[in-house]
This record gives sequence, structure tokens and C-alpha cells, in this order.
Amino acid sequence: MKVLGIDTSTMTGSVGLIDDDRPLSQYSLSIEVTHSERLMDAVDKLLEGVRMGLDTIDGFAISIGPGSFTGLRIGLGAVKGLCMATGKQAASVSTLEALASNMPFCRHTLCPILDARKKEVYTARFKYSEAGGMIRLTEDMLVSPEELAEQIQEPVVFSGDGVYVYRDFFKRRLGDHACFAPVNTLLPSGLSVARIGLPKLKRGETIRDTEVPIYLRKSEAEIKLGQ
Repeated sequence: MKVLGIDTSTMTGSVGLIDDDRPLSQYSLSIEVTHSERLMDAVDKLLEGVRMGLDTIDGFAISIGPGSFTGLRIGLGAVKGLCMATGKQAASVSTLEALASNMPFCRHTLCPILDARKKEVYTARFKYSEAGGMIRLTEDMLVSPEELAEQIQEPVVFSGDGVYVYRDFFKRRLGDHACFAPVNTLLPSGLSVARIGLPKLKRGETIRDTEVPIYLRKSEAEIKLGQ
């Protein structure tokens, strides 16, 4: 089953293609332009590189958040358009779960952090069992770095773009308990999104037309309107 995974939750957009358990290609780009300007071009380049057409894709997977409000809306809208154009289905994937899945079999607790601005981070904690399955330890949260540090009593591996902002803070507060993911696993991956979405698609766990991103926080417009 060929699944195209898309992540637009951070400035680094990523598109990945798998065929069951075999990775075929991935395209990532981090530049100062919006995902609306580059996402479909990235999809076209990826498919062109593997000499496949959009009609050969069996399903799609999209990171649903938390993350950048604008990026998540663009990604979900694009995937809904692809589903409409192809008649195929899509599955939604937690951005934080996709980040944690970049480090399978890690013996420490995994703690992806995404910069939520306003001195807060989106985060959750995960751990791999001895059998190799990933276990979710917490729900997705919006907290300050200080609140997160107070919750951590054991070694953890941080990943996500929040590391760029808060690495020094967590190193000071947590000392040897603060570990950081290698650069190649630090950011969301289209391949990871596709891999997590694959079994969901096979089980029929697909998004609906009314699906919305996971924001965890009200948008600036909602705050100003008092909603």
C-alpha cells in the first residue's frame, strides 16, 4: 500500500512516500516561505523523482497538530483536496507522536517539544516498551518550559523545533536528565507520518470533511473576539 505522508506543522515542511514498510522517497525544505507556496510543488517533485503519478497513491496521511496554526490548516486543506481529486482516503496523525516515532527503541522517555510562542511549548511524553511498541504516557499539552521541567523526574530525550529555543534552559534545569535527539531525527518527517498513517488507513480510520487540526490554543482572532 503506497501512502503519501505530509507534515506542515513547523517551518520545515516534509513529504514522504512509503510502500508498506519500504520507504520510497522524502522531500523536506526549511525556508522563509509559506507552505502554500511550496507544498504541492514538493509533492510533484517527490512523485516525479520516483516516477509515479498521483493516481498510483493508495492513501494519504497528514500531521494534524499541534503546531503552527497556518501550517496545519494548509496541510489539512491540501490533503482534503488530494482526497477529492483522487477519490482516496487520508488518515490523521499526531505531530508529537510522529516526532517521537523518529527514535524507535530508545530506552529513555521521549519528549517532543514544539515552539508554541508566548513562552510555551506543545508537548507530550512517550516511551517504547520492551516489545518495541510506542506507549503514550501523557496527552498533548500546552505548557511553559518551567512547568514541563517540573514534571520530569527521569532522563528524557527532547526533539522538535522547541529544542532550538529551549535547549540551554532544559540543560540548566535538568542537567544529565536532558538529552537531545540527533539532528536527523529532530524535526517531523513525512515518512514517519506516512508510517503511522498506514495501519490507520488499513483499519478504515480516516478523516472526515469536518476534520480540523489540533490547536490546543485559541487563535489570535478568537482571543480578540472573546470566543
